[in-house]
Amino acid sequence: MNLQFYLEKLHASEEFKKFKRENPDAYLCSAFFSIDKENMKSPDNKSHLDFYVPPKDKNEKGKMFSFQLEEGVKLVPLDTSGFPDGMDSEEISSDINLDFNNVEKMIAERMEKENLRNKIQKILFSLQNKEGKAFLIGTVFISMFGLLKVNIDLSEKPFWKITSFEKKSFFDMLSITGKKK
Repeated sequence: MNLQFYLEKLHASEEFKKFKRENPDAYLCSAFFSIDKENMKSPDNKSHLDFYVPPKDKNEKGKMFSFQLEEGVKLVPLDTSGFPDGMDSEEISSDINLDFNNVEKMIAERMEKENLRNKIQKILFSLQNKEGKAFLIGTVFISMFGLLKVNIDLSEKPFWKITSFEKKSFFDMLSITGKKK
């Protein structure tokens, strides 16, 4: 699967066409993907494409909407009340040729280089723009309660690079405290 597949599915839907007629200034600002590698017969994959609608005047806040693509196309308004005033989400180019199989291969190669023999079970990706550059920010669940935190810079095609790769244990995330005496 790749990003273009999901964008084509979205753009062909009546729900999106109606949304764009009502919000012609809306643009893609982020995307979320969950890829289940463990349960191949009935995977729990998710894909959400988020769009930002800029405010029409300075006294308003922009709005965000997510299109969930698991079962058809479902539009879900997102709560932006926690966003700072004047915050705009950066636009993500829709011409990124993001192939999840290639990204998974990059991660597997890095795991091998780092002598990690664990099996990839689930991958969570967030596609975002930071300071004008497209990034894929990932959390990869691996066997034996392991986690990988991975950031991939997508700004220099075709030479994407992993800019951050950190292995953690699931137990590192838990905070265990004893009783105070």
